Amino acid sequence: MTRGSLVSPWRLGGFVACACLAAGFASAALAQVAGSPPATVYRCPGPPVLYTDALSAAEARDRGCRTIEGAPITVVQSRRPTPPASGAAGPAAVAQRPGEGRVDPAAQRARDTDARRILTEELQREEQRLAELQREFNKGQPERRGDERNFQRYLDRVAEMKAGITRKEADIAAIRRELGKLPS
Repeated sequence: MTRGSLVSPWRLGGFVACACLAAGFASAALAQVAGSPPATVYRCPGPPVLYTDALSAAEARDRGCRTIEGAPITVVQSRRPTPPASGAAGPAAVAQRPGEGRVDPAAQRARDTDARRILTEELQREEQRLAELQREFNKGQPERRGDERNFQRYLDRVAEMKAGITRKEADIAAIRRELGKLPS
């Protein structure tokens, strides 16, 4: 072994001593924090309810505050509502952004008519596809294909068909609900 690769006992002992000293300071600081009594938190009544630990017991008693014990308190900051500008004459003075006004009734009727036409066409397509699936499903006994010599493959296809029929029925019900929401 070379002389540089050896660690002298003094160096190792010095390191251990420093580590022990640091651990001692940390534990003393923790003991001081843990030993100090927790600050008493008061709940004071008022339009904005106030939670504080900055009051003395006498001040809290004078203000009618109660102590809160055992429950952690979370503080959430929120934006205060901005008061209206001093020059505003009331709600009529609020400027509207473009596109937030009322839509022309004729344009809205045209949109509703288009939406109803599109949904009706989609409903007809889905009902036709459901009828095809039910015809192919044949009341739970569809025709076996040539590639389904394994009975499990047949059962898997039947389960997929049943799930497809259920999905189509749900789609049709959703389209009918959307149609029901549209004005006549």
